[in-house]
Amino acid sequence: MTRPISIACLQTRPMPDFASAWAEARPLAERAVADGAQVLFLPEYCGGLKTEGAAVAAPSAPEGEHPFLRDAQAFARAAGVWMNLGSIAVDGPDGRIINRGIMLDASGRVTGRYDKIHMFDIQLSETEVYRESERVAPGSRAVIHDTPFGRIGHTICYDLRFPMLWRGLAQAGAEMLICPAAFTRKTGEAHWHVLNRARAIETTRFVVSPCAIGPVPGGGECFGHSLIVGPWGEVLAEGGTEPGVVQAEIDLDDVDKAAGRVPSLTSDREFDMETPDPERSVA
Repeated sequence: MTRPISIACLQTRPMPDFASAWAEARPLAERAVADGAQVLFLPEYCGGLKTEGAAVAAPSAPEGEHPFLRDAQAFARAAGVWMNLGSIAVDGPDGRIINRGIMLDASGRVTGRYDKIHMFDIQLSETEVYRESERVAPGSRAVIHDTPFGRIGHTICYDLRFPMLWRGLAQAGAEMLICPAAFTRKTGEAHWHVLNRARAIETTRFVVSPCAIGPVPGGGECFGHSLIVGPWGEVLAEGGTEPGVVQAEIDLDDVDKAAGRVPSLTSDREFDMETPDPERSVA
């Protein structure tokens, strides 16, 4: 028995407003659907991304009035395809935005939401600083989307560095784990491939990570190299340094096969932590 599914990552460029973001995504979505994709995955801030100094300044709107979301819903409905909007910026309750991922079914209905938990607050150098939390309110709930193709655990970008979130999603039943991203070029060159492969190996799950590519309006640059990784850690498909479609046919039954070979998700043991006593002298 097999459970094959054709999936596609849309590797889009960061765009400064709703209209240009949809104009970037739509032709790639059309190409993926024409090539048989059943589920489309878009990057983080696919509805628009720009920066102002160290702060994220993504265009935002209330979810119910969000132009990019409306366009994506109409496309999903017309094409009869499921779409995961890796994340879009929606207005939050405290003046900040929410970095929200959204799952759409083939009728364009919103079936799930995930608000990014971990904020990208880092200093890569004296001149390259990012403070996502200045304008983005973090979420607090891990989310699994139920789809006809399997259960999909949703993470976003910086969440990739927090393996316990991924382990929890896998142990809760997710068969595919996604990480839509706008990874910086510097961190991407150093860590993108190894982190995605590690999360797949640790969880014995498929990892699907569409990543934006190219300069960010206002400053910064996204790494691209969108990935589809198998549950044994093998790279099944990869994007390069140009916009495009990264597509693969996967078999979700491979999850059980990999988990049967290395059942680490069911092998947890409790342990105590022994730390050095600062008052004890070292002989």
